[in-house]
Amino acid sequence: MKILVCISRTPDTTAKIAFTENNTKFATDGVQWIINPYDEWYALVRAIELKEKDPTITLHLITVGDSECDPIIRKALALGGDEAIRVNTANTDAYFISSQIAKIAKEGSYDLIMTGKETIDHNGSSIGPMIAELMDLPFVGLATKLDITSTSGSISREIEGGEEMLEVAFPFVISCQKGMAEARIPNMRGIMAARTKPLNVSEPIAADTLTNNIAFELPPAKSGVRLIPAETPELLVKILKEEAKVI
Repeated sequence: MKILVCISRTPDTTAKIAFTENNTKFATDGVQWIINPYDEWYALVRAIELKEKDPTITLHLITVGDSECDPIIRKALALGGDEAIRVNTANTDAYFISSQIAKIAKEGSYDLIMTGKETIDHNGSSIGPMIAELMDLPFVGLATKLDITSTSGSISREIEGGEEMLEVAFPFVISCQKGMAEARIPNMRGIMAARTKPLNVSEPIAADTLTNNIAFELPPAKSGVRLIPAETPELLVKILKEEAKVI
């Protein structure tokens, strides 16, 4: 069995967000970059767990980006991937990225393609379903559990008011969220091994870019706390009704 895990490079959640060039580009100076947590903690770690149960599984990683992505790829390899593929192109819109991954996935004949439920920078949740559509494969989103046999995967995911259980024949695409696995830290043996694992650079294919970032806007700054004296509940009611508009 062959598993392909899609990973992406995102700013650390503690990074200070700013924009340049008239708010059209993200300011990268001083930003700490990490593996997108949904890709790492849930998709990648669950794939590693499956490989630990069945060492015959081949586990590959893929990302779309330039050489600045190499450190996060090496970290992912240190966690437990066998080898990685980097498509050497700027990370633009979701359709373009999905087209690059779908092309590699078709050539590699993977049984299972895994992504995080979304990235923490754009929160689009669109890469997984786009890959599945481009490859004409089944897609299961927001999965919380995954177990596999030689021919299919047993999947659980949360739905309104309960839990849905699915049985899906290989090959298919899945996006993973909290509950799928627990975060891991690379050990020294994994870090040393990652230095010699293959990191294959692939040139991009021609693909459309369907979206363009026109501008970014920071959310408004949080206002201060407003304290209402306990002896004037009528003032609180008035504020909730006229200003907060919740009554």
